[in-house]
Amino acid sequence: MDRFSKRHGYKIPEKEITMREDAPIGLRDFVIQTVYGFNYKPSFLRRIICKVLRRSPDQNNWTEYPNIEGEVQELIQGCEWFHVYDIIEALWQSVDFQHKEVFADDINDYFKSNGLGWKIEYGIVETRGDEIFEKAISQVAEVLKKANRQTAKSEMEEALNDLSRRPHPDLTGAIQHSLACLECICREVTGDKKATLGELMKKFPDVVPKPLDSAIEKIWGFASGQGRHLREGEKPQYLEVELVVELTAALVTYLGKKY
Repeated sequence: MDRFSKRHGYKIPEKEITMREDAPIGLRDFVIQTVYGFNYKPSFLRRIICKVLRRSPDQNNWTEYPNIEGEVQELIQGCEWFHVYDIIEALWQSVDFQHKEVFADDINDYFKSNGLGWKIEYGIVETRGDEIFEKAISQVAEVLKKANRQTAKSEMEEALNDLSRRPHPDLTGAIQHSLACLECICREVTGDKKATLGELMKKFPDVVPKPLDSAIEKIWGFASGQGRHLREGEKPQYLEVELVVELTAALVTYLGKKY
């Protein structure tokens, strides 16, 4: 049965995202308690966590409570932050089918209500942005799928994968893949299969109405300095890269719908 809040349409207010490269104590405990809520025993959790952490179970702990339960707490509370998200993915894969959706919903609610920049999508923990970013990404995925633009769709997926890498996101990779997505669409729209995005904007300035066409030129310029020709000491910042991906997604959505 759904909880009261879900039955009556009450949503947990989302907090501003303030955390990505961390897994607070509260999250670690919440993950365990969520699985216990499905009536799994501590030995179930220990087996999965030990596999993720490449640890051997303590052979001296053979009673579920309190021995193995205590071992589970020590394992998850003592591991590196990024391993917690590996454990979340492994648990989603291991719980019975009827529990997967509830598990994902509960963990996603925790992420939203505690300002963690992650989400579970089909069992994979991916980066999560604000509402505008999430809307832009979902729209571009839908448009590219309907338009059967598999190459462009794959490039945008790779950009999101790069942002989601743990323990450190591949920011330059995210820039490169998001611009590759835009380049793919512009090539399809113009019929020029070989020109770069910069060349396409010069040859086909009316692909995007003026003065909005300058947005592509500006993104291309940023990508050249931060994505392809990175200079020493000029590493891009996460929020800047997230903005590039968001803007690129919006442009691709526009072009996909128009053409």
